[in-house]
Amino acid sequence: MILHVVDRALEANIGKPIVCTDNKAIFDAVSAYGSTAVMTREDHPSGSDRIWEGVTLADPDAKAEFIVNLQGDLPTISPDMISACLAPLMSGDADIATLATLINDVEERDNSNVVKAIGTPIGENLQRALYFTRATAPSGDGPHYHHIGLYAYRRAALEKFVSLPPSPLELREKLEQLRALENGMQIDIAIVDTAPLGVDTQQDLEKARQILAQT
Repeated sequence: MILHVVDRALEANIGKPIVCTDNKAIFDAVSAYGSTAVMTREDHPSGSDRIWEGVTLADPDAKAEFIVNLQGDLPTISPDMISACLAPLMSGDADIATLATLINDVEERDNSNVVKAIGTPIGENLQRALYFTRATAPSGDGPHYHHIGLYAYRRAALEKFVSLPPSPLELREKLEQLRALENGMQIDIAIVDTAPLGVDTQQDLEKARQILAQT
């Protein structure tokens, strides 16, 4: 699964993929595949902390200006979606960029496991993030957006983010990105057509295998 994600990152053609892991088997598999992997500590409290350690190990001279945090459980993600996450940083002044897609299903809208992105429009298919929540929000008539947990950071923003302690709303909602908003960091949201399939269960894995077999 990790190697499929590496392929999607390569196809996005936005930079060199680096797999950050504390698992020797994953490290060995990625290295044997001819891609770059770095071993990180086992005690990181979040994926962002692991990514930052990986960046400092793989790029000690700080040549990379932008870092995209692509999770290893998204083997069917579109390369265009990875590029779309980076685009707001390339063209604007946000510290962090992420993705969201329109919710069309009432059950999805009311599901607390589906994180909702709340933003104000600042361009075509682009919003400035105001809040993220597991609740059904905002109230009233209008669209709701499903947040997709793919992030692009300016290097300085990621360094700042991992230096901050967990924030009150982050702990309450269990949403790491609220730490950035509570500390005055700017997050822009690119609106995309669909959400990628995250592999969390055996059923998800079988579905991902079917999708990949057709490509």
